[in-house]
Amino acid sequence: MEASSSSSAAASPLPPLPPSIPISSNQGVWADASPLLAAACRDLQDGELVHGENFSLFAAMSALEIMDPKMDSGIERSGYNSIEEAIEDGVAPIPLSLDRTLDVQCSIDVMDHLFSCEATWHKGHTLAQTLFTCIYLMRMERTSSHAILNSFCRILRSTCNAIISVVSTARTHEEEDLFIMSFGLPLRDEADDKCLSILNSVEETISRQLRACKAQAMSKKKTLEDLESLQDNPDLEEDYCRALLCRLRFRKHFYHVVMCMRKPNGRGLELGRKHVASCLNELNLMVKSREFLKSQSNITIQDDENCTTASGCRPVGFDVSLNSRLLSPAPPRAVRLLSWISAIGYFEKLLNDLDVICALSLDPVLENVLHFIVQFQKSVPDLVPRAFLQTLLVQDGKLYGQNLFSDVISRALSLPDIIGDKEFQMNEFVVQLGQLVINLLKILCTNTAWQRRKLGKSLQDWSTISIQLELALKREFGETRNVLHHENMCMRVSKQLLIWTQEHGYWIASRFLTLGFELDLYSPGEYCMVYWYMYVVFTKLIEKMQLRVLASSETSRRKGKKKKDHSKDSARDTTFSSSCLLLQCYVLLSEGLSMMLAVLRNESRSFQLPSIFNTEQERFMQHFDLLQKARVPEHISYYSFKESSSQAGITDLVKYNFFKEIQKIIPSLRGSFASEPEKLAELRRIEQVAEHNRIALNIVSQVGPGDPSLRVSFEFTHHPHFAVAVVKRS
Repeated sequence: MEASSSSSAAASPLPPLPPSIPISSNQGVWADASPLLAAACRDLQDGELVHGENFSLFAAMSALEIMDPKMDSGIERSGYNSIEEAIEDGVAPIPLSLDRTLDVQCSIDVMDHLFSCEATWHKGHTLAQTLFTCIYLMRMERTSSHAILNSFCRILRSTCNAIISVVSTARTHEEEDLFIMSFGLPLRDEADDKCLSILNSVEETISRQLRACKAQAMSKKKTLEDLESLQDNPDLEEDYCRALLCRLRFRKHFYHVVMCMRKPNGRGLELGRKHVASCLNELNLMVKSREFLKSQSNITIQDDENCTTASGCRPVGFDVSLNSRLLSPAPPRAVRLLSWISAIGYFEKLLNDLDVICALSLDPVLENVLHFIVQFQKSVPDLVPRAFLQTLLVQDGKLYGQNLFSDVISRALSLPDIIGDKEFQMNEFVVQLGQLVINLLKILCTNTAWQRRKLGKSLQDWSTISIQLELALKREFGETRNVLHHENMCMRVSKQLLIWTQEHGYWIASRFLTLGFELDLYSPGEYCMVYWYMYVVFTKLIEKMQLRVLASSETSRRKGKKKKDHSKDSARDTTFSSSCLLLQCYVLLSEGLSMMLAVLRNESRSFQLPSIFNTEQERFMQHFDLLQKARVPEHISYYSFKESSSQAGITDLVKYNFFKEIQKIIPSLRGSFASEPEKLAELRRIEQVAEHNRIALNIVSQVGPGDPSLRVSFEFTHHPHFAVAVVKRS
């Protein structure tokens, strides 16, 4: 408060200093600091700071910089001390204008600005600095006489309240921790329960007026007398009706999307898709209305990057500083609202992401669920769709609110007879694994940076339970590890559970490593060790997949399946073999790139980045410490990498020709993935990486990796995780 007061009063002349500063025995001795401050003002440059010897970085983080708009909440104050004072000064008039045409135009501007505020809020800014800069939202009762504005604001507030509920339930808001904070703002009212009926009534009135306008245009007769026009200019009536309707209908359908997706067990997904399509259609109509609205504004020069309305006019009823005090004790952040055009783009992407979620088949097969989330994350969805996805996947401790995770695990182990077995469901390891799967699904729904860090930490939990399972297996059944014909079902299930746990540990490790490329965490000098580690992890992952399928098929044969079930098994085996071959492509790519980089390091001394800050071994631990702590894989260390890479030579690289092997595998996979466009696209990317690297390897081998004129660089032009070598000669 003192900082705000001093900054606000900075423009006024300072009062003359008293002739002497009084000395109080209770308060100590006072000294006049004015000469010091004056000298500092003369000598200090921008960005410099006067501070004492004990002023630390921690203190700097808690400091307020006077006269800085980002830090000093008093510098941009409008002068209103309360909402009532702003209303008395005419900031938020009702009606918005005595001119009925201008009133409609101003109402549309308010809707558009709120649209931009809503998109900005979704991006992680606070409600107090976005939507609730609108005085109409703060004092909803004042809009009761203005049906259009009242209906729009009520359904907007109800939608926001529902979205906050979804995000807080999903607990993904830790990454944008200000999203769900309401700061005591009026987010709900009893009348909000009727928001849909109020909006429908207003929509029907405007729709009748639009139909009357069309009838008048066709019959060239006057508008029906029993319908009151929206505004006073008959020539503009139809366009204003269209502009209002598409905005009101967008709000209605978006509200329905949110409500449908909140229904338990995914019961509203099919209907939600229909409302998503309607929302996208209304967004298109909103964009089309822009030309008309711009033509009615008096603004000739418009900056689309900063305009928060379709017309380009500044809306009435907003004040950015009224709620800034609610943000204490943290200083208010500088908020730049998304432009109206950017907000349109944001909502289009949001709706497309929600449509993908609504199209989910609710397949209880865990591998398919994990694949879906990974594919979904490739579109870089924002907080809101990720929160909806998480609340759909995990409801009441069940997958989609329908399937117990013990059943999901038993299905993954191909043990249909055990589904519903209480003993299996209550097994200590199954319960722990079920919780780990729940945590894994939640982690995969977070943003990329959080996801990678949490995946690395969760690996230790998977490793711990894997060790516990292995010890329990040895304690109960001895040292036998191979699948034997005489072993009982309990032993067989325990072994399959162990293999399944280890497989998912390696899957998490592979996801952890590849996310490092998406986050740009690796430097070119570190690519060699990263690809080497990926090669080891992918190899172990294939090994565990093969063991799991072998154990599952053995169990199926022992149970004596019917003929009709054999076709299902063969289909599953085909899918498995295709997945293994795809993983084999990743293994070959990783090994080939690692060896190519090792050869260049050994023979041309390139891609070695000596650092005065840390050694290569320290960088190895910085990148893979979480994997090393979880022992994924076992017996792997920096010295293993060093020994492997130091022996790499161009002769061996050309001899094994990993990239050519990939090109032999790809054709057989195309038929297997013919009905899966995403995997076909992945095959094309892999094939391009393999082809370019094969050509680059041929050039390097012909010229010689030690040739000083050879320049090799790596680019991610075809695949986000696997680099392409670019060879040039100077």
